Amino acid sequence: MSREQRDALDTMFRTGPLDIGGDHLEQREVFTRMLTSRPLPEDVVLTPGSLGGVPVLEITIDGTVPIGTLLWFHGGFHVLGSARTSAALASNVARRTGRRVVSVDYRLAPEHPHPAALDDALAAYRALLDETGADSAGVAVVGESAGAGLAVAMLVAARAQHLPMPSAGVLFSPYADLTLSGTSMATKRAADPSFTPEAIAVRARDYVGTGDPSDPLVSPVFADLRGLPPLLIQVGSNELLLDDALRLAARAATDDVLVRLEVTPGVPHVFQAFAAVLEEGEAALRRVTDFLATPFASGGSR
Repeated sequence: MSREQRDALDTMFRTGPLDIGGDHLEQREVFTRMLTSRPLPEDVVLTPGSLGGVPVLEITIDGTVPIGTLLWFHGGFHVLGSARTSAALASNVARRTGRRVVSVDYRLAPEHPHPAALDDALAAYRALLDETGADSAGVAVVGESAGAGLAVAMLVAARAQHLPMPSAGVLFSPYADLTLSGTSMATKRAADPSFTPEAIAVRARDYVGTGDPSDPLVSPVFADLRGLPPLLIQVGSNELLLDDALRLAARAATDDVLVRLEVTPGVPHVFQAFAAVLEEGEAALRRVTDFLATPFASGGSR
């Protein structure tokens, strides 16, 4: 059954209207329609707010008392997307883990190139620490795609400012190398149903602007990750960004970070978002739940 599910997803992506490298204003509308067309479950509560002067969307499950907070960074190659486009996946994780989500609506390129998104991410994290009395034990960070890369860059920047680290990080299909030097950019070209290297390059230029794509705070595969919290990295084998995940995990391991890397065969970018129709997505989210329930991720002793 899983093969049929994967084939159906592959066809949907290959024939869909999204063109990542197209006009960014048009593609923002397409991206938003794609990810918000289905209504959320009735018990999902969305509450707009602000953290550190940055717009956020709080996502909770009605009738539950959260046991912690997931600071969430949405995907979209730093150019597309919003907290709302991540709400379906975020609310699913919130329900499974018993935590609330605070999803950050960081500024988007090309109107706001690096470091705008990083500044927003760091401001939101600092304000969340203030809100919790600097108790980061109940906080984990989660990111998808560009949001996963941004989450790691935020942790590196927070460490440099001597801020307390969250308990853990969960990274879905991280986009972590804007030099696009990973070998999977070539080897997975035919397998990836969603993107092309050329389209990703357009968006990378939008985000980097006049900066250096190899800057560790732009491309955290080049960062020193020492002192970061335990990380769970999940990626599909049918991704141009596969090598981003592999090298980020290797860098974390080299820098003495507790890291768990999971490569799921035959699935596309951020496949966890399709857990309702894809067995591998459901299994991956169960592992996320287990990871966040371990003592280091739930505020227990490390």
